[in-house]
Amino acid sequence: MPLNGDHGLTIQNVSHGYARPGQKHRLVLDRISFRIEAGEFVSVMGPSGCGKSTLIAICAGFVTPMAGQVSWEQNKIERPGRARGVVLQEPALYPWLNVRDNVLFGPHAGKGGMSRKDVDALLDEVGLKGYALHRPYELSGGMQHRVALARTLANKPNVLLMDEPFAALDAQTRSEMQDLLLRIWELHRATVMFVTHDIEEALLLSDRTVVLSRGPAEVDSIVDVPFARPRKYELVLEPSFVELRGRLRDRIVHITASRPS
Repeated sequence: MPLNGDHGLTIQNVSHGYARPGQKHRLVLDRISFRIEAGEFVSVMGPSGCGKSTLIAICAGFVTPMAGQVSWEQNKIERPGRARGVVLQEPALYPWLNVRDNVLFGPHAGKGGMSRKDVDALLDEVGLKGYALHRPYELSGGMQHRVALARTLANKPNVLLMDEPFAALDAQTRSEMQDLLLRIWELHRATVMFVTHDIEEALLLSDRTVVLSRGPAEVDSIVDVPFARPRKYELVLEPSFVELRGRLRDRIVHITASRPS
């Protein structure tokens, strides 16, 4: 089930903002440009409210930017599509459907024609073997997130757009989900844009980390993550990891403390 295409995700001079009645137009993103190569895992970080979720929505095709464009495989993204799967902080499962039918819902809605056998194989892959007939309320929070990930993967997207998907989980479950995501990514080599506030998470998962400034956000810096794969959690104890984590933390603290543009 290959996920990646021949070209990457290109974000070119993207600017966007919002206007509320009686208020001045507020620019959120200001000429954002970077590229994620096909099969690459890139995290996006920055101060709260700097527009990371807005950028995810633009890449998904949910929002049209005021200026600039996002393209995949050299094709401009203008609307939502099956090539881009979105995973949010909340699983947003349908409580009246069992696990299997929650996963099937996406392919059925998109006329994907996925079989129950395929779904059960996917559930096994995300660690939910034997849970196909359970309802969401019978599952733990971590298991619900596994269902949400399986539902996204069922459409065989080229790109995974992940907006703080593990932020609400406890530390142990979050670590388990990070390991699961890495295993799936290493198997399929999806192109991943992963929004997180957790520096350790970004460095464990990513090939590169894009750091955004305070709003209106610009690209402050792009940090290469040099650690060999596969990665295990014990990496966080290595001096090189601790040093890079400290440098990235200092940079984000400096950005957060700076005066808005």
